[in-house]
Amino acid sequence: MKEYRTHTCNEIRLSDVGKKVRIAGFVQTIRDFGGLVFLDIRDMYGITQVVTSGMAEDVDFASHIPIESSVSVYGEVKKRDEETINPKLDTGLVEIRIEEITILNKRTQNLPFEINTTQDIREDLRLQYRYLDLRNDKLKDNLILRSNVLQFLRCQMIEQGFLEVQTPILTSSSPEGARDFLVPSRLHPRKVLCPSSSATAI
Repeated sequence: MKEYRTHTCNEIRLSDVGKKVRIAGFVQTIRDFGGLVFLDIRDMYGITQVVTSGMAEDVDFASHIPIESSVSVYGEVKKRDEETINPKLDTGLVEIRIEEITILNKRTQNLPFEINTTQDIREDLRLQYRYLDLRNDKLKDNLILRSNVLQFLRCQMIEQGFLEVQTPILTSSSPEGARDFLVPSRLHPRKVLCPSSSATAI
């Protein structure tokens, strides 16, 4: 874990100012102000702002990282300037001055849709790119809520003496699900029996 991060993107506070930390997550936004580049790094816990040094190579590298690439950032925690404080974020009073930034997984294709947007996205497109859709805050929060509810119910029932057992279940995918199963034929070598025919070649 510490190879990629020492803190999550929602843990860093004013009490951490002066400490060297490492975080990892997706690049949500990039703001290039010429001499400085600000990046918002997002993981499942929250968002932390990081900022480059004034060195030209650092600015050029950070400004060309594709949005939604995953990165690991190492640097010193600094208190934000008064004009840059963001009260909407739990980490809005601090930022990380980048000393080292590593691209863990670079996005090489254009995004089919924005991750966190209020615009309607076609459902078939969302399902096709489910791994991107699940990065959306609303869906992520739904998954967390579902997990917490199930964990609460499980703990309550265990305390009441219930025993949780998982058993293998063989079910058909539809009323005609028998078509999903192939039965080896003893009378026809290298063939199998299907409900719709007497024998089918392998």
